[in-house]
Amino acid sequence: MTTDAHISALRKKHQSLSQQVEAAQRSPSADDLAIAQMKKQKLALKEQMVRLSG
Repeated sequence: MTTDAHISALRKKHQSLSQQVEAAQRSPSADDLAIAQMKKQKLALKEQMVRLSG
């Protein structure tokens, strides 16, 4: 997998997590711990993208 393809895949995962976080935050029965974990995953993906695009 090329670096560009890898970054693209990470970007898609990041976008998907963003949508999941937004949906969870709109839900009245949202699990704060699950939301926090998704946000940490998003941050890790973003850091990976930055490192790879370096």
